[in-house]
Amino acid sequence: MENKGRKATIIQIICNTFLFAIKITAGIMSNSLAIISDAINSLTDIISSVIIFFAVKASSKQADEGHPFGHHRAEPIAGLIVAIFAGILGFEILHTSVFKLMETHVHKIGTPAIVTLLISIGMKLIMSGYFKKVSRKINSPALMASSIDSRNDVYISTTALIGVICGLYGYAYMDDIAAILISFWIIYSGYKIGVQNIDYLMGRQPEPGIMAEIKRKAASVSGVIGIHDVRAHYVGNYIHVEIHVSLDQHLTMTQAHDIGKNVQRAVEAIESIHKAFVHIDPI
Repeated sequence: MENKGRKATIIQIICNTFLFAIKITAGIMSNSLAIISDAINSLTDIISSVIIFFAVKASSKQADEGHPFGHHRAEPIAGLIVAIFAGILGFEILHTSVFKLMETHVHKIGTPAIVTLLISIGMKLIMSGYFKKVSRKINSPALMASSIDSRNDVYISTTALIGVICGLYGYAYMDDIAAILISFWIIYSGYKIGVQNIDYLMGRQPEPGIMAEIKRKAASVSGVIGIHDVRAHYVGNYIHVEIHVSLDQHLTMTQAHDIGKNVQRAVEAIESIHKAFVHIDPI
């Protein structure tokens, strides 16, 4: 699992570095604020990728004396940092774009600028699908944040492309308007990523479908008469569960213990459940 996550983040760093290099070159050559804004977005992606790389590495560490339940909160923290970067970047681009819109400037749009944005759109589409697939396999919110960010980058580059093409036909102000739209996309994506990862850090209850599956798995264990007081919350990107099970009071301590362990194993077999704590109530 760790190797898949680290491989994905290394690929992310390489791809974003390549995209930043070609975008900043095309942006400077064409004097296009939309392309330069997109390049700055790629620079932020590089920084985010490095943060996520170390977060994935940290979250995969085994539990130790100082962290008895593991290091799973590392990834949501990384996701939150990514969100903050996105927000700061978005507001900075918005500020610059609004002032640029009031100025008169000439764009030197050419084929390289358009080709650069088309390459960016294609690469980001592939990256978004790849990160989404890996994040689901290893239950990584940081990589899921990268998938969402890559998907939003497709919209950003498409918006920049429209602005560049309009500038090519004499509507130079459209490039600045495209940059303003890009800033809103970045701010919104940062907000969405931030909210999701704050939920992970604050111990939000899992989705209703997961809660229903926990109850179903526990109730299906042989010897369980009933279940109640089922509580679950996120610890980083994994879930801890506390569940009370009702057992026959005439069972021996060993029998009750074995049933409790079976409930624990059944619940922990659910994907994304890291730990289940079972309380036995004799009836």
